[in-house]
Amino acid sequence: MSTLRQFASRISLATAVAFSAQLVFAQDATAPADPTLSMGTTANAAPELKTKETAATGDLYLAGTFDLWELRCLKAAEGKDPCRLYQLLKSADGNPTAEISIFNLPEGSQAVAGAAILVPLDTLLSANLAIAVDTNREMIYPYTVCGLDGCVARVGFSADQISQMKNGAAATLTIVPAGAPDQKVPVTMSLKGFTNGYDAVTAANAP
Repeated sequence: MSTLRQFASRISLATAVAFSAQLVFAQDATAPADPTLSMGTTANAAPELKTKETAATGDLYLAGTFDLWELRCLKAAEGKDPCRLYQLLKSADGNPTAEISIFNLPEGSQAVAGAAILVPLDTLLSANLAIAVDTNREMIYPYTVCGLDGCVARVGFSADQISQMKNGAAATLTIVPAGAPDQKVPVTMSLKGFTNGYDAVTAANAP
């Protein structure tokens, strides 16, 4: 088996098993206002998400779907439930490869939206994560932290970048395997339904 195929196999295993762990976002310039929200359980690794009516405090629940995007919220003990727009991303051969959770940021932040993108542990971190919407120029982001479940790039999006995604058809995320630094793994992120999904998460997180 080639190094790239081995990497793809580990991606699939990591997503199916380890991505069931929760991501907790710290509060900084590109993180959400409420740091208690956690995301990350994929449909491959856990039962279906609960509904708002059946969720208990601390449970993640599905608040809406927008094509491949899911509005996921965390049932809070009091106050509003913080929400994220989530998509499970797959490689060209259909292997679950990464996860993205997008959220709007409060006015006055350095970016209008933030995201946490989870990739497999055996990713070449020095290569950084590249994101390109349709044929637009690639945006390059560093990985910020790794844990037992994978490595995370914490991303800030400008108003122009969110506009690109609202008007785009798909984005390509490029990941480089640590075992094959001369090769790249492209991952497609569908943007169908993104506009309605982003508007929904913005409304859900409004003060």
